This record gives sequence, structure tokens and C-alpha cells, in this order.
Amino acid sequence: MRFLLVNPYYPISETPSPPLGLAFLAAALERAGVEVKILDFVVFPYGRARLARELADFDPQMMGVTSVTMSYDHAARIVKEAKEIDPEIVTVMGGPHVTFRAEKTLEELPEADIIVRGEGEKALVDLARRAQKDRDWEKVQGLVFRRGGDLVDTGVRPPIASLDSLPTPARHLIPLGRYRALGMPVSMTTSRGCPFQCIFCVGRKMVGAKVRYRSPEKVVDELAYLATLNFHQINIADDLFTANPGHCMAVCDEILRRGLKVGWTSFARVDTVRLEVLKKMKAAGCHTVSFGVESANARILKTIKKGITTDQVITAVKMCGEAGIVPHASFILGLPGETPETIQETAAFGLRLKELGVSYGFHLLAPFPGTEVRERAAEYGIRILTDDWSQYHANRAIVETEAVDRETLDRFVGRWEEDFNLYLGDIKRRMASNEATREETATLENLERAVFLYDLMMSRTLEEKGSWNGGPDGRQEHQALETLLDRIGDFGKLGRRKAQQILQDAEARGDLRCVRQGGRTCWEWVNRL
Repeated sequence: MRFLLVNPYYPISETPSPPLGLAFLAAALERAGVEVKILDFVVFPYGRARLARELADFDPQMMGVTSVTMSYDHAARIVKEAKEIDPEIVTVMGGPHVTFRAEKTLEELPEADIIVRGEGEKALVDLARRAQKDRDWEKVQGLVFRRGGDLVDTGVRPPIASLDSLPTPARHLIPLGRYRALGMPVSMTTSRGCPFQCIFCVGRKMVGAKVRYRSPEKVVDELAYLATLNFHQINIADDLFTANPGHCMAVCDEILRRGLKVGWTSFARVDTVRLEVLKKMKAAGCHTVSFGVESANARILKTIKKGITTDQVITAVKMCGEAGIVPHASFILGLPGETPETIQETAAFGLRLKELGVSYGFHLLAPFPGTEVRERAAEYGIRILTDDWSQYHANRAIVETEAVDRETLDRFVGRWEEDFNLYLGDIKRRMASNEATREETATLENLERAVFLYDLMMSRTLEEKGSWNGGPDGRQEHQALETLLDRIGDFGKLGRRKAQQILQDAEARGDLRCVRQGGRTCWEWVNRL
């Protein structure tokens, strides 16, 4: 039994990490004896011909495609084209977007055979086993599928009770090297579930209100493994890592007991952090905590069921400062009840937080399928402007409130982006005069590196220009990089010298290598770590 898992395109500007959900699914399938392959079109360019080759080479009986709302259109294209290439393949879709639009997805996309709702590890294993038996999907819980002209719903599958029963994510199937080369973070989780009811989030509905925990030993086993991969950042991506102080402290104690020296970040709510916990997190390697603040207006915070106050925000960030942890805050504009005055209130609060050492950023409300704010938009005074899912990236307005129109929201975010670009330009000028700080220099250089290497990956430049017969055009062996640069030719505003430094650094880190095979010199990405 062969099962192909696919990660659809997702913008690099959104700082994607290696697909953890697919790695969990792949591990569960492998443990059940299924042969699995992962195609990742976040760091590989997509094309129908490429998909056709992969289907011909791997010859899977089933294909699973995940998606969030913003990646759904590309996920649907993959499913459609896969079915056209191989009409016999069973196409499965999962992820939050289709979980809450299962029937609609099957109606709109006849090439999709099955939707898996919620957590997928057990459902996919059951599907694979059933595919080898009788294809009676009705006996697999947690699905919506097409049977003749009807849609069949097999009910809700309960969340997985013991997370320790899941195998370690199959990251060996993911092109980790490409993510590392781009400076993306790598993520892991220590728990699943969220008891809170924020109206803009599907977390509670997707993975359940009851929080389930992995044992500290298993958590730190995985953290220790990730530390060997040399990513610049490890994210503990739990919705609520600090919500259970006992679990959080136990994980930190296990890190300290092993003497593991590794840096990591986490997410937290401002009403769940305590100074003693933050100090323990810092001692165990945590350097940054991200808080979802959303708004500075008390009425809006109450409306969206956030359950926090700005006083709690100030207290939390001050505790982070005392513990030596960098706090980050995120805000959402365009929430129910938003007015020009509340936007200014939130903007002013962001500046106040900045004085306390907080980095912060703004997004615009994206009413994803499954969220309460979408399902009750009229009651909340929200007008949803489009169902073009590719626009649900939270960087341009797709909603209006009774007092704030799209232009007002876009104008605010546009000014924020302009200010950020001016900040980058200022760094560049101060770098030229050796006045920029080390942190500022790293910010700009990391951005330039990511953009340059990503363009090389998605244009297949190494595959098309990175190999030649013999040595490097007759020059000395150590000049292979010079030959590569000659063949690339166009470096845009970056310039040849900086491009050379980026490629040298990538080779030194082990993200890029030069090999000589059969009389040819070949530059290639190091996909597997």
C-alpha cells in the first residue's frame, strides 16, 4: 500500500515551517506498514508534469492533500490534476479549511473523494487498511465522502486521548534542508487542545476543548533531536504552552535535567504566565514568547471572547522582561466593533508596548470557515467581502465593520508596511557606514538570503544551470562556485558579491553542496538532513 501526502503551495512571506501535521500523518501510516512519500510544494515549484512524474514513479493507491484556507485553491488544483492524471487514485483532503467545509468541498470539487475531519492520524490509517480490504469507507469514523450521488458523513471521531501513543513525526520524509536554507523555523508540539472560545479561531473546534499532553520525556526527546538539525529557531507551537504550569515546568525541568542547551520559542496567553514559570522557561532555553493581544479596546476584547485585559498584557510583558525573555505581541484589526478610534487605541497601545521592549505586528481579520465570527457575521456586524480563499492571508482587508471600511483597514496596514520598509532601508544605510547593530544587520541579511535562495529554488536554477561537464569550466576545483555564479548571471539588486557570500554560507552550513559524478560538476540542494 502506497500513500502520497502533499503539502500545497504556501507563501514564503508567511514564514512556513516544515509541515508538522503531514509528518505526524506519515509516521502513523509508516507504523501501520504503509509506504509513504511526501511532496512539498512550499519549497519545490509545482507543475502538472512534475505531479504526473511523481504519480508514475511512486504509483500510490491513495493521495492525501492538506490545506489551510489560504492554500486551499492550490490544494484543490492538485487534487483535480491528480485525478485527471490517474482516475483510479483515491483522493483525500484534510486540514482545517475542508474540515469545516466538507460537504461544500465535495460538491464543488468532484475530483475529491474523501474529506477527513479534525485529527487525521487514526482516520488515515483506517482508510489505508480499508482501501486494501473492501473500500467500505462508511466503517471509518470521521469522514465525509461521496457515494454515488449522495454524501455520507461517518460522524465525529473523538480526539486522540493519548498523544504519547503517536509515533515521532516522520521528518525524514520532509525536505528539511530547504527550509533550513531559507532560515525558516522548525516546529514541534507538546500538547493539543484549547479550552478558550475566541471567535476568530478554529483551534478549539479542530482539536477539542480538552487539552491533552505529551509526556515531558517524549517532548524533550524530540527537542533534543531537533537541536541536532541546526535550524536557527525551534518553535513550540502549542496554542497554550503555559496554560498548565505543571506541564510547562515539567518540560523545562526535563530539559535542565539533561543539560540540553537549545534555544526555543513558544506561544502563550497573557493571563496564563507567571514569573516563576517564565524564569524556568528562560533557564531551559526559551528566548521569545508570543502573545495574541488582538486589540487594546476592552469592549472588542469582550466581544471576541478573548478574556484578557490590557493590564494583564502589561503585567505579562513586564514579567517577560524580568525573566529575560523577549515578548512579542500580535494584533488583529477589523474585529467586530472596530472603529477608527479603536484602531488608533490599539496602535497607541502597540507603541506603549514597544517602550517596554515588545516587538509587535498587525494582521487583518480573516474569517476562516469554522470560526464563530464567520458563522455569525451578521450578528457581529461584520461584512465578509470575498470567498476568494487566496485572499485570506490577513494582510489585506476582506471584511468591513459597521464603522470601518476596507480602504481604512488597508490604508493602516499599508502605512505599517511602508514604515517597515523604511526601517529596512535605514538599516541598509547604517550598514554601509558600519552604524547598524548586529541584530539589525542580521534582520536585513536574513531577509535577503531567504528571498535569493527561495527564488533559486522555485526557478529551478540549480537544476537547470548548476551542472556542467568536467571540472568548473577548466578552472581549479575550488572555483566551482565562481562557475556557478557565472552561469546564474542575474542577481538583481543583490549583486554578485552578496550572492556569492550567501551561497558560500549555505554550502558551509550544509544546505548546499557541490558533487562530482560521472565527469560532471553538480550543485544541488541538501534536501534531507
